[in-house]
Amino acid sequence: MVQTISEATSVADTLERMKQLLGRLIPEAELVLKAEVAYEINRLKKEKKAVILGHNYMEPALFYSVPDHVGDSLGLARIAQKSEADRIVFCGVRFMAETAKILNPERMVLLPAEVAGCSLAASITAEDVRKLKEQYPGVPVVTYINTYADVKAETDVCCTSSNASDIVRKLDSDTVICLPDEFLARNIAKETGKNVIYPGSERTGKDDMIIWDGRCEVHEQFTVQDIENARRQFPDTVVIAHPECPPEVVEAADYSGSTTAMTSYVKNSEAKRFLVLTECAMGDNIAAENPDKEMLRLCSIRCPHMNEITLEDTLKSLREDVYQIEVEEALRLKAKKSLDRMLEMST
Repeated sequence: MVQTISEATSVADTLERMKQLLGRLIPEAELVLKAEVAYEINRLKKEKKAVILGHNYMEPALFYSVPDHVGDSLGLARIAQKSEADRIVFCGVRFMAETAKILNPERMVLLPAEVAGCSLAASITAEDVRKLKEQYPGVPVVTYINTYADVKAETDVCCTSSNASDIVRKLDSDTVICLPDEFLARNIAKETGKNVIYPGSERTGKDDMIIWDGRCEVHEQFTVQDIENARRQFPDTVVIAHPECPPEVVEAADYSGSTTAMTSYVKNSEAKRFLVLTECAMGDNIAAENPDKEMLRLCSIRCPHMNEITLEDTLKSLREDVYQIEVEEALRLKAKKSLDRMLEMST
């Protein structure tokens, strides 16, 4: 990835670098305003010994200007675990910043938004997990990292979209509980050869995956019709879909993987036209890095929670040390076990 904007020596230099990289995607008038903010953030993070982590869903003006590291949940979790910065500024949603705090209790962790929640994380509680464990005693619980600390604390091992299938296989258990994303779990079940059952159902006696009915409010909106419409208009289109999409959408796509895997797929593909079925900002980020390839602008689904993270609020958070993330110590220690196991199983 081209990552030179944070090295700019002035506002004018910042603007010029942003125009070179993002001029095809963002109006110059907007870049003029963004460049001033980005330059000040980059100056201030050095002064305050901060590291900025940016998820792949951040808007391009932020994604390419201020993060020291960008990536998906697994990659950023690994970086957060090793961080020695005084402050970690997490440009993502709340559960991501919580994860960074769980792994770095002595560091100040800042989330540049008052809320920045997640519909998927909100779909399940710690009490829900405890009830499932009572219903299915002894069955290992695999929980998507897109959950809050109290849910992670009730979990045997966390996973991300990039390592979920591998972790399920490594558990070597006939039955697993896979939470909370219904579509991701169904896609994992298909990949690992397990039967899907819902809470309250009797186990079949072999290779069962007990799943929850949580969904991402962005990914659940994509349909097979979207793919068919794109291919009808542009027959050479390569369709890539996030595994949080409905199983029939993943089945109809040409490729499915984590946000980082999707980015790599486009970069390494010889195809010239793509439809990216995930949060729309990521299509713009991929387009910025691959000017010789076309991202179909058919995506109109934005994540309202990721959109709460802006350059302006990132500056405010860093300047004033506001929106600090705290996790109660007993809860943190329980949640950390599931994250540590994920990181160990992902090496």
